[in-house]
Amino acid sequence: MKTKEFIFKKAVDVIINQKVIRNVTAKELDKYMYKKFYHDDKYSVNIRMRRYQFYSSILHTAVRNLDRNYYSKEGINKFIKVLVGDKLVINSSGRNNEVHEHYKSLYGEYPPSFIVLSPTQRCNLKCTGCYASSDSSTVPALSYSIVDKIISDAHNIFGIKFVVISGGEPFLYKSEGKTLLDIFKKYSNVIFLVYTNGTLISREIAQKLSELGNVTPAISVEGYEAETDEIRGKGIYKKILQAFDNLRTMGVPFGISVTASRKNYELLLTDEFYDYYFEKQGVLYMWQFQFMPIGRGKETFDLVVEPQKRMELYKVWIRLLEVKKYPVADFWNSALLSNGCIAYGNNGGYLYIDWNGNIMPCVFVPFYEDNVIELYNEGKNLADATTSLLMKRGRKWRHEYLSLPNHNYLMPCSIRDHYQNFTKNILTKNTKPQNKQAEEAINDNKYYQLMTEYDNDLEKLSKEIIKK
Repeated sequence: MKTKEFIFKKAVDVIINQKVIRNVTAKELDKYMYKKFYHDDKYSVNIRMRRYQFYSSILHTAVRNLDRNYYSKEGINKFIKVLVGDKLVINSSGRNNEVHEHYKSLYGEYPPSFIVLSPTQRCNLKCTGCYASSDSSTVPALSYSIVDKIISDAHNIFGIKFVVISGGEPFLYKSEGKTLLDIFKKYSNVIFLVYTNGTLISREIAQKLSELGNVTPAISVEGYEAETDEIRGKGIYKKILQAFDNLRTMGVPFGISVTASRKNYELLLTDEFYDYYFEKQGVLYMWQFQFMPIGRGKETFDLVVEPQKRMELYKVWIRLLEVKKYPVADFWNSALLSNGCIAYGNNGGYLYIDWNGNIMPCVFVPFYEDNVIELYNEGKNLADATTSLLMKRGRKWRHEYLSLPNHNYLMPCSIRDHYQNFTKNILTKNTKPQNKQAEEAINDNKYYQLMTEYDNDLEKLSKEIIKK
């Protein structure tokens, strides 16, 4: 074992198992993290600073919750070593083994760092504006054998140790007599982050997750009870709070997921919102998403956070890292953490596979060229999807954009922030829409106008912030 890896793992072991010297060791590990990130001269000082602050905030929050006995030792040990350790004891891209080098020798670049998989569209809720369904008789889902092969490809061909499961509702998935718990058990050296509505996380499920030790649920909320129940249904928030309690009792690290919209952005500007979830509820992390309009006409933009408010949320994010030490990431405003867009299967980024097997650049880019089932039937594997023209064009755009000496890191998204370029230079003649809404959007002139107007307004505002 390399010296740096031994030191890191030893420090984590002490923090988890020895309460008396936990805080002293955590401070020393924090110093090590600071030096590690600030000596990574591949990135700008700004990127290095935000990355250090984010991972430091994970450490800070984990220690606080360990003091409260909210985590099982096995669960938090795996979580920190996989999600944080790879960044610190290896390098910022997490490359450390022959799998990545072999992949590069075949494809000319390093593989994606994780995948997002939605094995079923089925859901037990009927949330406003959601694509998922509670009608189990007609809802598409991938077979267990296909899910197994996808995870196998991700692990063995890409060298991935981190997989995101989305939906539908993942805890409803069942195929060939098996559930996702069987996948989690089979791939015990992979961390699974599961986006879930939380209503099915009973005490029994929480106990199973605790025993597995490699699963962290990210439970969706819209704010507090009023905001969440308005979108997800009356009484849902109380079930979410019960899920929180079940997970804390069983020692499972968990987080929350929030979609920023015009209905709740004011709430997301307040410290009280974050204090409630991090201090009172014991969440380990929070992911934020900007509402992504997909569909025809102006009505799809009714929930979009305006550019000015989006920039206000960016300022809040900076304060949360610097002052509150809360590990929050907004997948648009926090591009400094990932050095830009993470779509199109780039190294440090991911691919998205839906319940029909369609392989998309991103959850928010509902277009595809390849289908995983068709690839497997042709004797190919998941890596072949990264070679499609759609994926290559997306990675090319990202590389060229990041190469600009004054590129705007507050506009990282290829589709949301650069829609005109997306339609002209990334989409291909073989690109297919994922659903009817995506087809309507891409062919609607009004949608094009609203997207490009938004981008122009955002560019003016964000450039002013960067200048300051």
